Amino acid sequence: MKKLATLSLLAVGVIALTACGPTVKEYDGTEVQGVTAEKILVGNTAATTGAFAGVGLPFNVGLEAALNAYNLVGGFNGAKVELKHYDDGFDGAQGATFTKKLVEDDKVFALVGHFGTNTVAATVDYIKEQGVPMVYAATGVNDLYQEGATGYNKSVMPVQPIYKTEGRVLLARALASTEGNVGLGASKVGVVYTSDDAGLGMLEGIRRQAEETTAEIIYSETKADQGTNHAAAVSKVKDCDAIIVAANQVPFSEIMSYLGTGNVNKPVITSYLSANTVTLGALVKAGAISADRPVYTNAWLDVTTEKGMQDYLGFMAVTYLYYGITDPTTQFAHENFATATAMCLNSYAMAGYCAGMIFLQGLQRVAEAEEELTWLNYINAMESEEVNLPMGGTLNFANGDRLGIASLALNTTTNAYVDNEDGTASTELVSVDEITSLDDIWATVPANLKK
Repeated sequence: MKKLATLSLLAVGVIALTACGPTVKEYDGTEVQGVTAEKILVGNTAATTGAFAGVGLPFNVGLEAALNAYNLVGGFNGAKVELKHYDDGFDGAQGATFTKKLVEDDKVFALVGHFGTNTVAATVDYIKEQGVPMVYAATGVNDLYQEGATGYNKSVMPVQPIYKTEGRVLLARALASTEGNVGLGASKVGVVYTSDDAGLGMLEGIRRQAEETTAEIIYSETKADQGTNHAAAVSKVKDCDAIIVAANQVPFSEIMSYLGTGNVNKPVITSYLSANTVTLGALVKAGAISADRPVYTNAWLDVTTEKGMQDYLGFMAVTYLYYGITDPTTQFAHENFATATAMCLNSYAMAGYCAGMIFLQGLQRVAEAEEELTWLNYINAMESEEVNLPMGGTLNFANGDRLGIASLALNTTTNAYVDNEDGTASTELVSVDEITSLDDIWATVPANLKK
């Protein structure tokens, strides 16, 4: 196993850069808004207060760091990209209101890093109706999944793993052989899932993958509401070989606490949504994660490869630049050094950076083709060839496919933690298996567990 690298800044640089839903309309080829000679306005709503502020705040830092670096090297033919943000507090109704405001009142060119299960689920059909490009949804809600989208439906371009796809990977990893660190080697799997979009979305994928196995699967539903008593849900799966927690970050942490107090000492695997050193660090400190109760997480970013490390260095560079740290010889004395360094280790900041970088690839392609920046030209540019995912693989939006990332890595944590200056605790993520496709993971499941 490889520890994910923790680096200090060596040099600061800039970036190098089955359709469904509403009635399908065709672009006329000229539709555009939010673009002037000086500015390209993009927008998002993200929870920057409340229980999910620990996700939304660093996500937007990573996004703005990428845009800032792009602007510093000239932007789009001199036009700077500006982010307009509203805080929806992870409330879907509020998010829908702000999304309409961004599109209809603020007139954004695109939604970038459209944030959170609640808001995305409440707005994805509206976005298709409007035709405004949406690049990177910070969720995996199943409503994003499309094959062969046409017309305005093509405007939605998801990146993160879609819950249905991830659910299939979660079960495959739980059943896969321990040889080569591919999986957990279970033959009886417990699934604790929350009754919200995240939990039910992953459950759909788990049930789909379960059609291909003879393994015993125990399903246990619980609520996603903060403060829910999960004792009965975790008791139901206590005799399983491994436990899948299909849930968002907050309920995942609470479910882990109940597994700890209930002395359910089995390996746990969960979504990439909780693959954060602070979220996991708090659980290590509280004893909910231990040697007897290890936690494994999916990951769609991997910095242990040569490409991943180079991309990570780029992320670090633009993050330090965003905080005004431009001189490596004096970086340690800079007033923002501790904050910038913590952000460089934050997986949600990395996700925001990926959102920005993927959006910018489309802009770069339009600029290189010397085309006018319209919605149609932008989407065509994104479909023209594979899109590079920093610290990950590639995405292919060709022919209207909107599937999200389908290959994931597997991480775990150390059983140690450190106390941070801000009162939080952090642990280290350790790479167990590199980014691997679902088919390759499933190939290692024992033959007696396959139908």
